[in-house]
Amino acid sequence: MDIRTGDLDDERVLRLLNDHLEDCFATSPAESVHALDVSGLQTPDVTFWTIADAGEVVGCVALRELDPEHGELKSMRTDASVRGRGLGARLLEHVLAESRRRGYRRVSLETGPQEFFAPARALYAKYGFEPTGPFGAYRLDPHSVFMKLELPAG
Repeated sequence: MDIRTGDLDDERVLRLLNDHLEDCFATSPAESVHALDVSGLQTPDVTFWTIADAGEVVGCVALRELDPEHGELKSMRTDASVRGRGLGARLLEHVLAESRRRGYRRVSLETGPQEFFAPARALYAKYGFEPTGPFGAYRLDPHSVFMKLELPAG
């Protein structure tokens, strides 16, 4: 498995992101979908990575800098064909290592409360993420679950 900076012009990446957006819009009202499209992932405050298996892009994740001590996990997705193989955990570990390297004190995320997102919420909880309130520009929304992980200083 190889994690590297993702190419947002790669058709395989675009398919993965399109699948992610389709699932988000299929499970949440449009006004409650906060997943980033390609243009949202191309901003200077966002770093985007992919994970590949034998050269095939099978997952992605992004990290948005909210401020010098606070990052937001975005666009975490693994292809349905590889779910259950621990790739989501590898992507999350990569983001957390990068967050520590950058000196972040907190990593936050927004996901859905629907059953579709239960495996993601369980993964985040396994890594120590806890429920929290809205952060950044988010507002309280019954279709959103907010989670945070406090990182030790140093």
